[in-house]
Amino acid sequence: MGNLLAYSGIVTKIRAMESKLLTQAQFEEIAGLHSVPELAEYLKKNTAYADVLESLDEEMLHRGNIEKVLIQSLYHDYTKIYRFCGQKQRRFMKMHMKSYEVDLINYCLRIVINHYRQPFDLNYKRAFFDRYSQLSIEKLITSRTTDELVENLKDTEYYAPLKKLKDSQNVTLYDYDLTLELYYFTSIWREQKKRLKKDDFELFRRDCGSKIDLLNLQWIYRAKKYYNMKPADIYLLLIPIHYKITTDQIKEMAEAPGLDEFQAAVDRTSYARHYSFRQNLTIEQMYAECLHHLYTVDLRRNPYSIAAVNTYLFLKEEELKKLTTAMECIRYSLSPGETLAYVGGKIQ
Repeated sequence: MGNLLAYSGIVTKIRAMESKLLTQAQFEEIAGLHSVPELAEYLKKNTAYADVLESLDEEMLHRGNIEKVLIQSLYHDYTKIYRFCGQKQRRFMKMHMKSYEVDLINYCLRIVINHYRQPFDLNYKRAFFDRYSQLSIEKLITSRTTDELVENLKDTEYYAPLKKLKDSQNVTLYDYDLTLELYYFTSIWREQKKRLKKDDFELFRRDCGSKIDLLNLQWIYRAKKYYNMKPADIYLLLIPIHYKITTDQIKEMAEAPGLDEFQAAVDRTSYARHYSFRQNLTIEQMYAECLHHLYTVDLRRNPYSIAAVNTYLFLKEEELKKLTTAMECIRYSLSPGETLAYVGGKIQ
């Protein structure tokens, strides 16, 4: 009864928001469009993105601006859910906010390390981050070097790990990306027990732990297939947390001599017993589909719990990735079949 009372308002709100997510049939229609303005017009007339797209004049309907307003729709949804949350649900929302903060810092690092001439274009994020984040966009946009950027993070939790890296020799953008990823996952793994009550803690631990396992699996696969990396170098990529994939299984996958042996090792994990990894899908789509399965099962079993929030935010973020991919495919005049292959992840 306690969870029902605590989550009834949130669940009602989220169900209304879920009903507005794009369907597979709509993505098939999107794949048949011929230009980015045509996509914007479709989204205005047929989807919940109409409100955010109304702010764009016709001459501003290009990929960069459309992507910005799509991200704003995610921020709007976060805000709607946050307003319905009680104190304990807001603790979870603040943990989830860290993923947006890491994305923002990564974006700023790319600007300063690659010496882009374009200015920081973050005003569209400012109101949201000013309200919910520990990061100050006003400070970040003044950064012109990595040293300045790290110093502008001084009052945040990200300062210590990045400062330590900044003081090292020959640091690359990849090193910063990896440090932020590792810090993000290890910090939320530590914090979940402090911030969440027992039932929500168990659900979040399952979802977060599975995500870490699957990311490690995905990174080992990429390291072997695309970069032919040695096991010692692969271990440096991995999040040092094991949920259902044991240390021995990680070792077996990382030290597998080829992809066939890697796949055989994957087949011996608990994930393979519940989900087929031998479908005709990219590794990225296998990751997304497995998480989709895990989140929706949790939601079905525990409808009045943190699973409602976690699942919706996952579905919304995946939808935005698919829309951004579809927009890029349309820009390059790919066929509907090719666009759907990229959006859906199926290898053609």
